[in-house]
Amino acid sequence: MGELSPAARRLYAFAVERHAFTPAEATAALGVRAAAAVTELAAAHLLQRSPDDGPERWSAVAPRAAAARALAPLALLVRETHDEMDRLRGRLEQLVPAYEAGAAHRDLSGAGRLELVTDLGAVRGLIAELAASAEEELLTSQPGGGRPPEVLEESIGRDEALLARGVRMRTIYQHTARYSRPTAAYVERVTALGAQVRTLGDGLMRMLVFDRRTGLMAVPDRGGAALVVREPSVVHFMTSAFDRSWLDAEPFPVTVSPEAARTLSDELRQTIVRLLSEGLEDKVIARRLGMSERTCQRHIAEIMRAVGAKSRFQAGYLLSNAAAPEPESPREQVREQAQGQE
Repeated sequence: MGELSPAARRLYAFAVERHAFTPAEATAALGVRAAAAVTELAAAHLLQRSPDDGPERWSAVAPRAAAARALAPLALLVRETHDEMDRLRGRLEQLVPAYEAGAAHRDLSGAGRLELVTDLGAVRGLIAELAASAEEELLTSQPGGGRPPEVLEESIGRDEALLARGVRMRTIYQHTARYSRPTAAYVERVTALGAQVRTLGDGLMRMLVFDRRTGLMAVPDRGGAALVVREPSVVHFMTSAFDRSWLDAEPFPVTVSPEAARTLSDELRQTIVRLLSEGLEDKVIARRLGMSERTCQRHIAEIMRAVGAKSRFQAGYLLSNAAAPEPESPREQVREQAQGQE
């Protein structure tokens, strides 16, 4: 039920001042036909018919009493739903011993330590399950710039619940994510609850690690697929790679000052120079840095003008030569050899 109409509000004020009234009396007092307002208030349980046998008479009902009458069917539905939830939970929990025994056997045999999940819905369900059972820490590495709003909306409730349980959460994005307003808003919400978020220019792989026991990593050229990792050695490698990236990353500010924007822009261009000198294509560079191909091409065009290159091939050649270290002098080589023998 929505808001009461102005006529219904006036009629209710009229009704509470009287023991009972007829629609004709209300119409005469309010100056408008009261039949529609009577129907509206009766539907909201705010008016009730008097039991007298005479003319149609109505009386006001207290708002709390009206609320109790209106909510009674919903309260019954909630109770029935809770009962059904308890029954369903009981039926499923009967399978816990069988699952734990099978999982223990699987771990001893080494089976199931690497599992390829190709269905996006199944991947999302698995992430939700692992997040709900996490007890200590969640590590997240998300390359590709700003995340889509619908993905952030799906993540925020899950992540807030996880943080509310005291689970630590560290996330690494790429620098380009700082320019995404939805991503910055998400970061502001989770950091207020204790999460830590940093950004890095390049070198990220998409992965999640739960309690340093279970990891998920993206599968190249298979969008929506994930490799589930339960092998301890591989999970250790994933967490070590994350920790190394974390040390090189910078805190994610929810607002980017002009000075910070210029610093990030310079760092992004330096990374583009390095990747361009390696001969990578524009689309590959753009994907690695989490930016659009058009934005990447604009940066490359500015770099080409700066080095005086007339073609992309020439720019790569010039940048490759510029990036090559100068050969050491014989004296420096002798000094380094002597230091190595000390």
